[in-house]
Amino acid sequence: MRLGVLAIQGNFEAHARAFTEAGAEVFEVRTRVDLEAAEALVLPGGESTTMLKLLNEEGLWEALREACRSRPVFATCAGAILLAKDVHHPEQASLGLVDIGVERNAYGRQVHSTVAQIVTDEGQSLEAVFIRAPIIRRVGAGVRVLARYEGDPVLVEQDHYLVATFHPELTQDRALHRLFLEKAARVPA
Repeated sequence: MRLGVLAIQGNFEAHARAFTEAGAEVFEVRTRVDLEAAEALVLPGGESTTMLKLLNEEGLWEALREACRSRPVFATCAGAILLAKDVHHPEQASLGLVDIGVERNAYGRQVHSTVAQIVTDEGQSLEAVFIRAPIIRRVGAGVRVLARYEGDPVLVEQDHYLVATFHPELTQDRALHRLFLEKAARVPA
């Protein structure tokens, strides 16, 4: 499977490295042609308003929405904001593909960034790096919560989407990357 990592802004290089270590064939997505070549996508963390601006400037917004509708997608932090149906604090445009409501930068400023241990619903312990992370404030009926931090959902899935409000690519643990690759392999082409 060819895994495309959106590479217009944010920590896309860390995602590419993490997925390569997890056994994926990875390439950077910067154009419509790249989007078409991706069998699965990663929307990395970064700054969501900057990503929105660059996606629009490059004419990739609608192409990304279409690609995300039909392909497996793993989104982290700002990527979670891009996929969310509702975005607040402040409100901003999103792809609206995952039935969650998020509050941007809800854990505080950069100085409030933290590393925490979370436990998935299956009892697996994961290291979670939160950097100006959003909080999922609303979860729709079709969304499954896989892990929480301080009571709030931080890892969810819906259909062919896997969404984390933290940065698993900044740890040495590749469990979530492998989980996504397994999930993606089960999605019909």
